[in-house]
Amino acid sequence: MKKIQTWNVGRWRRKGLEILAMGHTLVLLIMGSALLFVVLGLGGLAENRLQTSPVSSMKGFAGSVSSGFFVDMLGMEVPHLAQKEQQSSLSGEQWSPFVFQMLTGINPQDPKSLIAREIPGMSAGTPVLLRKGSGNNKVEAPTDYQPDQGTTDAPGGPDASTNPPNDSSTTPDLPTTPETDPAQEDDPSDTASKGAKRILIYHSHPSEAYNPLLSKTSSNPNSGSKSANVSRVGDFVKKRLEKQGISTLHVNKDYAKTVQNYNWNYSYKYSRETVKEALAGNKSLTYLLDIHRDSQRHGKTTATINGLSYAKVYFIIGHDNKNWRKNEAFAARIHEKLEKSYHGVSRGIWGKDGGKGNNGEYNQSLSSHSILIEIGGIDNTEEELKRTSDVLADMIGEVYWEDQKAQKAGTNVSDTKKSNGGN
Repeated sequence: MKKIQTWNVGRWRRKGLEILAMGHTLVLLIMGSALLFVVLGLGGLAENRLQTSPVSSMKGFAGSVSSGFFVDMLGMEVPHLAQKEQQSSLSGEQWSPFVFQMLTGINPQDPKSLIAREIPGMSAGTPVLLRKGSGNNKVEAPTDYQPDQGTTDAPGGPDASTNPPNDSSTTPDLPTTPETDPAQEDDPSDTASKGAKRILIYHSHPSEAYNPLLSKTSSNPNSGSKSANVSRVGDFVKKRLEKQGISTLHVNKDYAKTVQNYNWNYSYKYSRETVKEALAGNKSLTYLLDIHRDSQRHGKTTATINGLSYAKVYFIIGHDNKNWRKNEAFAARIHEKLEKSYHGVSRGIWGKDGGKGNNGEYNQSLSSHSILIEIGGIDNTEEELKRTSDVLADMIGEVYWEDQKAQKAGTNVSDTKKSNGGN
């Protein structure tokens, strides 16, 4: 009997020790988890304090993969979320570049990112992806070149396009009178052109041109001819908007010809005066569109939809504008409409800070509906540019009329979308 009692005591003692061990392990797990969350929280606070750009780099990483990627990740834990009939996004081809870029900050599809952090100034102005576009599967950032030496963009001499004045506090001479192309003047028969101006189209880099419109081949075509540069595209957008009954002001200023001691590095200072002058003369102006051209080749800047080719577009948001989220929300509405109706045209929304001749703000602090749009590349034809200008103007027009309807109803479109769970 005594042996049985001793055995029972030993048995209960072992169970007690096992319970204590499990409790000890559980306490360690709880403490470890709590410590992890504290560290993550402190890390988030430190990132917000130290980050020079208001755009989180993680947002750029997340924007570079499809929503299916995250659905597949959740599907590993929640069975009914798994996309059984579709190819999984969790393939090596999908997640390997994502994880590699998240850990190293290097985009495997962009070799320049390998050395960008090591060369002073190279990473400045590097675009950050905010919203991925269906016309940009490889997640390639916009490509911008300074004007070639000796072109119309650098009338001050070989150094004018690359070296800013020694005295950075010196304000460049600014144009004082607007310059418009007679071909862009309002058509008296068009009632929309006579109304209060609602949309401003302008060009901070007005001489960015297109090879087909110049009938030549160049890696960075620039021209003062408004029939061959971005002014031509601006005219397409203006005419399409006015067909929708939206009075639009298109300002064409050739800063290289009108500004004394012109310097390309001050492009956005020149155009800022253009915008402020337009706003002063047109109190109803709200939507500001700075139209540019990308510098990539035809294969990357062209989409084919139903047998027709279209010039692709980038939307650019300035990081250095503290209210950048409002501008991004405006761009997102246009982008989403393009994604729905003309899949493949948008190359996404990208954020940029200062550097490489940019001021990182792009005049977007002047209005919450101010964006920079790059339409096509150096090789896009007039037909391709016209098609894209028309569909882009249609999407902008839809956003404009939605805003007008919301204003009459006394609501805010963005607030309505948030309450409905929209972006």
